[in-house]
Amino acid sequence: MIKHVFLTGPPGVGKTTLVQKACDVIVSSGVSVEGFYTQEVREGRRRVGFDVVTVTGQRGNLSRVREKSVASHGGREYTVGQYVVDVPSFENLALPLFRNLDSSCSSNHQVFIIDEVGKMELFSQAFIRSVRQALDSPVFSVLGTIPLPSGKPLGFVEEIRTRTDVTVFTVSKENRDVILPEVVSALKDCLKQSAK
Repeated sequence: MIKHVFLTGPPGVGKTTLVQKACDVIVSSGVSVEGFYTQEVREGRRRVGFDVVTVTGQRGNLSRVREKSVASHGGREYTVGQYVVDVPSFENLALPLFRNLDSSCSSNHQVFIIDEVGKMELFSQAFIRSVRQALDSPVFSVLGTIPLPSGKPLGFVEEIRTRTDVTVFTVSKENRDVILPEVVSALKDCLKQSAK
């Protein structure tokens, strides 16, 4: 039985935009939604990092481009390419959202947005545990994003991709403008299944 919907595709193809549009449709049908998106942060035309933004509009750092003049502060530094990942900031914003789900679960089924489960987010072991618990919960469905497999596979991403209760849509430039109804339909089917 499919309980969760994930989108995958190359960076910048429109996965987050698609998740936001699906979220709008689901909310308009009366389903409660919780979770977060990842958004680019730009200075002019230059991408300088990523923020985590909750569905209620709270914002926190996920990563920033390392400034050449700034040395490491002596602690463990997590990097993906040119970006330094701010694990404490990410955890302070994202992890309470999972705890909120535990306390707000009622008879109403919910959708939890996780955009994304990627290299930066996976530096947090607490995040991995929370995502696993969310996927195993009978009370809500996850609408999330995962990166395309490339190079060395990310173990937890592959675990999600191969779960029998997850369906994965591949988003491309060719289908991103027409795939929304299919994604929403799959998510509504997940909600119906779990309401039984």
